[in-house]
Amino acid sequence: MAQQQWIVTQDKTFRKWLNSKLAIRNIPPANSLEKDLATGVLLIHLLEILGNESLGKYASNPRLRVQMCENVHKALEYIRGRGIQLLNIGAEDIVDGNLKLILGLLWMLILRFTININEEGLTAKEGLLLWCQRKTACYEEVDIRDFSSSWNNGLAFCALLDIHRPDLIDYDALDKSDHRGNTALAFRIATEEIGIPALLDVEDVCDVARPDEKSLMTYIAYWFHAFSQLDRIETAGRRVEKFVEVMQGAWSMQHNFEKRMTELLKQINEVRNTWTTAKFSGTYADAKSQYANFGAYKRTLKRAWVAEKADLVSLLGNIKTKLSTYRLKDYDPPAGLSLANLDREWKILLQFEGKRSMQINEKIRDIKEGLRREFANAANEFALCLNTVSLQISELDGEPEYQLRIVRTLHNNIIPLELELDRIEKLTEDCEEANIEENDYTVYSYDELEYEYGLAKESVAKKLSFLDNQIVARNMTNLTPIQLEEFESVFRHFDRDLSNSLHELEFSAALASLGLVYDEEEMHSVFNTVSCGGRSVTFEQFIRFMVEVTEDQNSAEQVWQSFREVADGKPYVTEVDLRHSLIPDGMIEQLVKTMPKVRVKVEDGDEEREEEGFDYEKYMEVLTGKGPGTNGAGHR
Repeated sequence: MAQQQWIVTQDKTFRKWLNSKLAIRNIPPANSLEKDLATGVLLIHLLEILGNESLGKYASNPRLRVQMCENVHKALEYIRGRGIQLLNIGAEDIVDGNLKLILGLLWMLILRFTININEEGLTAKEGLLLWCQRKTACYEEVDIRDFSSSWNNGLAFCALLDIHRPDLIDYDALDKSDHRGNTALAFRIATEEIGIPALLDVEDVCDVARPDEKSLMTYIAYWFHAFSQLDRIETAGRRVEKFVEVMQGAWSMQHNFEKRMTELLKQINEVRNTWTTAKFSGTYADAKSQYANFGAYKRTLKRAWVAEKADLVSLLGNIKTKLSTYRLKDYDPPAGLSLANLDREWKILLQFEGKRSMQINEKIRDIKEGLRREFANAANEFALCLNTVSLQISELDGEPEYQLRIVRTLHNNIIPLELELDRIEKLTEDCEEANIEENDYTVYSYDELEYEYGLAKESVAKKLSFLDNQIVARNMTNLTPIQLEEFESVFRHFDRDLSNSLHELEFSAALASLGLVYDEEEMHSVFNTVSCGGRSVTFEQFIRFMVEVTEDQNSAEQVWQSFREVADGKPYVTEVDLRHSLIPDGMIEQLVKTMPKVRVKVEDGDEEREEEGFDYEKYMEVLTGKGPGTNGAGHR
């Protein structure tokens, strides 16, 4: 009786699966697998739909047994030609209506074309089971150990819905003891809201101690494929969200640059005016006092300006690098706030400093000229080297990798300058011993140069860190420690022989458990590419491949494509589209405020209505300065 029950369940489930495929050609559904497959016609239609190719001529309306056998034989030969092993089954078995063999044949087709695993066995079963376990791991009441009794109470189905579409089901409100009610609710939502074919009935799962394993695997495979598509839509929404975050960050950096540049130029002008109106009383004490005040300025205010100037140079470079990294339009500061204008004002400041220094030094003259010149030459040369480093950093442009090579060279060149700084310190001690308190040939002191040298080393180090981070952010946008742990766990799970490598079937199953499903030809091509033509895929090759297929490049073109996926191919996106992609509400409000609005007419049955949308193409053109799929020419 138990054996008869699984035959009845598989008969019903596989017949529904068959009819869902035949519906594409508007073929009347099969009512009996034993009778309706006997002519071979429905079997040939099914194989042409699954394989997306013609099987050639056959008897479309066979009346004789020999014609039926020829049709079924053609179908079986095609199946064997696709590499599917059929044991102990011939055309006569199908024509004579041997139900057990018919169910076995359909199961092989389901494995290949619905569950997408090449051969029956642990790889197919565990690949799908691992996906179910990972998705429901956070639900205490759900413990999926198999494709049979683990599904009796319906909670596993409800958990799969809740983890992917929490808007369709309130899992916490479920009566966990209502097994039939939970199963019926999950089946109804899956069919009506997700579009999953109703292959199983509630009684197939709840009214038997051990539901049929193959029927459940067939049905759950449809859930797997449906939610894999949903994950892609959520990924597109996440990319749009990340793009908005990038833009907000860039705008904030630009505002900060302009505000700080304005304040720095204002302070420089105020100090120059103060020096212009300064007077000497004619006393040594007054000259010494003004000298002390001038020295205090250089140790405090000017140092703050030097640091701020270096930070502004670095900030502007970071803005340009950030925009370049994400392929966005370059930023040019407003008139009067450019680095070129700051350099002009800084040169004038240095000229005023020189004049101020000479005014004071003229009042205090008992100096040893030779020692002064020696110190000045060393200090000026050292300052020139530092200014050269600052200039080279400010002029950096191009790809981050190119900039990184330049900055590493600067880093290697600036370290040996510390020996020259030691010589300047010794000259400073000599000047102090000679009571030399002024120097007309330089505006630099040892303390100042030591400070600027520290700033220069720090600036170069910061630039190195920033460029490294930008390259990592661009190349591994989506890869998190959790993802690495997940990828390693899956790899180890399918590495049966502990060889630290996966054969083709193991590699296919591992990818399927991570939601990456390919047909047979695609899988063979991917395997050869990843393994570099070898017999297996190493762990390093597997991780590199997963990084490649999961990373977000965050280029303008990719964001553009993400908008298209969120809009389901429409040339405009609606607020409903944005919310379905699970973009945070704050991000959606920002997009709705800034994107151009459009009104479009939409056919709704026999009626026509207007719908409000947002033109994401114009929005991206404004931000990037070019159209989708272009290199700046604006042509689509």
